[in-house]
Amino acid sequence: MEEATEHTQTETREAGFRLRALFKGDRVIWVVFMLLSVISLVAVYSSIGLEAYTHFTSKTPTALFFRHLLIVLATYVVVIILSRINYRYFSRFAVLGYWFSLALLAIMLALHGRWLRLPIIGQFQPSEIAKVVLIIFVARMLALKKGATEDLGTFLMLLIYIVMVVGLVLPENFSTAALIFLSAYLVMLFGGVSRTYWWRLMLVGLVVVMAFLAISYYRYEKSLSMQASGETTEHVIKRRATWGHRLYSWVNRDFDELSQENMAKMAIARGGIVGAGIGSTIHARLMTQTHNDFIYAIIIEETGMAGGIIVFALYSILYFRCIRLAWRCKGRFGALMVAGLGTMIYLQALVNMSVAVGVLPVTGQTLPFISYGGTAYLFLGAALGIIQSVAADVSRQDAVEKDREIGEVADAEMEVVES
Repeated sequence: MEEATEHTQTETREAGFRLRALFKGDRVIWVVFMLLSVISLVAVYSSIGLEAYTHFTSKTPTALFFRHLLIVLATYVVVIILSRINYRYFSRFAVLGYWFSLALLAIMLALHGRWLRLPIIGQFQPSEIAKVVLIIFVARMLALKKGATEDLGTFLMLLIYIVMVVGLVLPENFSTAALIFLSAYLVMLFGGVSRTYWWRLMLVGLVVVMAFLAISYYRYEKSLSMQASGETTEHVIKRRATWGHRLYSWVNRDFDELSQENMAKMAIARGGIVGAGIGSTIHARLMTQTHNDFIYAIIIEETGMAGGIIVFALYSILYFRCIRLAWRCKGRFGALMVAGLGTMIYLQALVNMSVAVGVLPVTGQTLPFISYGGTAYLFLGAALGIIQSVAADVSRQDAVEKDREIGEVADAEMEVVES
């Protein structure tokens, strides 16, 4: 009996060792990712129905759910594979990845589209690649420029690289362009560029963006009055009408309209403190973007503000662990890369949640690791895998230092005994 118990305990320990060997990196980040993916599966299953019947008439909600499940499982594979790679290798491919993503973005701009369709893979947005690659590239350049990061030349050089990507994304996707710029620009701050230059350009950029959005708003307002009088108007930038419409709808809220934004607020109001219960959503049956843009509202409807706070807390814990990891990482490239990728994921989550509760106008940004899966889910998984790669390296370094300290203590004790 005792031998059977010991055998069982041995097998349990060995299984635990194999599991830890498989999931390398920061354990807390792994737990957060697993919890977010479980929430994703439940929330997508609750909210995918109307989308299936309106946009995927050949597929059932169950079929779309299993597609999402496959994407989630594939993302786990991506994270596991990348976490086992020495993060320094990513620096070698950063330059190639940067120019490759730039070429894809240029092609999409020439085609006046946001999505690229490939055989087997299906649709994907090149901007999702650019979000991850640009941060790695900027981290690499800052690591190489150590000691000269405060020079104006370094600042302008990095800014040109960032603006080249943002400029190609902007005409078709303002919110993604803003997210990419802010994430990469914060990496510059983390990397030690001149704070004087950084803050001056930030202020100028805010003024330019506010002016641009104000122009888009008033041009859209003018177009409404012209359409009412039977006239027509054209916009120089294809997406400006969309930006103007979203701003106009956000500022001049018509609470009697059955819009996506109003139904998201009704879903949140229905959720209350503890929610209506998982699977009891009503508004997901009426909204077409609940599985993507407004999935946070459905989570609150079903689990209440308690569930919404838990989701927010999970993202905050993930970001805190990334920043903590960046401080512990001895390599400058790894530290900047983790801080940048963690910032990008956190900012995107904050934007999505802010849209769902009405703090920001609709942006089209998905909720990381929760919204309906696709290439965006996979590339965010790639970012998390790179973060875990750095975490695994930090753990190895800590283990080596701990062994060295133990060896030094043992040597000191031996000297005392011998003396």
